[in-house]
Amino acid sequence: MQFLDGGGYRSPILWRSPRIFEDSPTCPKDPWSACPHADCVLLEYVPKQSRQETVPCRHIPLNESGETLATLYNTGTNEEIQLTLREWLLKQIAELEQAAQAEMPWKAEKAS
Repeated sequence: MQFLDGGGYRSPILWRSPRIFEDSPTCPKDPWSACPHADCVLLEYVPKQSRQETVPCRHIPLNESGETLATLYNTGTNEEIQLTLREWLLKQIAELEQAAQAEMPWKAEKAS
């Protein structure tokens, strides 16, 4: 969230706007190398039928409408992309935190 909130996707990179995920600290691949990268943590969010796309992380469904970065790059403004991504990230963080609490209930008891 810090990267997104700090404007990490707002600054142009040479000749184009930054690409979500690909131009972030999240992406393990070297610039200009092929995807999918075996160490990419985002692959688990990519539907199986989209995992062999040139850039699989662009095909992660970001909301109930099924919008992806691939569709938003064609139809959305930068602000719409940022907002959709932010909502998706917050949802994923909440789900991960819930899963962690379920695995370690004694931590939640100590926090009370």
